Amino acid sequence: MLKTFLRKKPNAKVGAILLVGGFGTRLQPLTFETPKPMLKVAGIPFTEHQIAKAKAAGVDEIVLATSYLSEVFKPYFGNGERFGIKIKYSVEESALGTGGGIRKAADQLGDCDLVVIFNGDVLSAHDLSRQIKFHLKERADVTLYLTEVSDARAYGSVELSGNSVVKSFNEKMDNPPSNLINAGCYIFNRNVINKIEPNKVVSVERETFPQLLKSGHKVLGFVDRNYWLDIGNPQALVKASSDIVTGKMISAAFDRKKNAKSDSLIKSDVQIGANVVIDGGSVIENGAVIGENCQIKSSIIGRNAKVEPNCQIESSIVADSAHITSGTIIINNYVGFSQK
Repeated sequence: MLKTFLRKKPNAKVGAILLVGGFGTRLQPLTFETPKPMLKVAGIPFTEHQIAKAKAAGVDEIVLATSYLSEVFKPYFGNGERFGIKIKYSVEESALGTGGGIRKAADQLGDCDLVVIFNGDVLSAHDLSRQIKFHLKERADVTLYLTEVSDARAYGSVELSGNSVVKSFNEKMDNPPSNLINAGCYIFNRNVINKIEPNKVVSVERETFPQLLKSGHKVLGFVDRNYWLDIGNPQALVKASSDIVTGKMISAAFDRKKNAKSDSLIKSDVQIGANVVIDGGSVIENGAVIGENCQIKSSIIGRNAKVEPNCQIESSIVADSAHITSGTIIINNYVGFSQK
């Protein structure tokens, strides 16, 4: 549908930038050796889900804006050929913030009029194709994807005037004026990105957006109340993985009929003992060994991990090559990761 729409408007060329440079502090120790966007969700790196979402919406080219452990992205994603999308890389030697990262990454994009910006830690079912169409129809300078939460105090809330015009941006505060929050996907006109000062640390949320409002740019909110999850801690990572495997959240990168057996995902070369129950959207990675009489629910068991008999693991993550001794109970936790 979107590709047809864009063909009718040949001047609307759409590129994308994926912000994957964060340190993932809230996900430590999982992120000591793996950047947050490369942690596995439903058996593949989280970034792969976002790339598939961009491709499904008609984006042909995406730049990964990297910084922390930047060297791990290109060996996996390459030039994007196997994902059906052109992938380029922008490396920040020192973190430039969201705005600075966007400004630097935009220099890697080819000729495009619109740029979709993805935060690297948000899983959502929002309709990106509709957001792009909305942006074009309303002739906006910037369109933010907004969603509604029950308590906006932990997020940046956005106040609208009418149905869609952004009135104010409000960083984390005790009494936010709205329960609509910035949900981590923006559409910029390319010329607006060029207004961000290059080679400087800039926060798009605290500096760029308020400055655009002050200068009279047309900044709109696109409200979508479908599934949304901030993958900011290990519990959220487990939930995201489980929700995709069970079909609660649909990802363009995950073919549930092909990849999932019942409501779990069991990779190849896995050894499973007698009387084992695996459910709740669990993922058992390649080479794992699960002993008899184990119960594994809504959890991720890493590559080549060994779980001895009579263990109970629920809503938890077991690291690659970890060894869980017989009779261990692990609930809402993560084990086997290196500590720095």
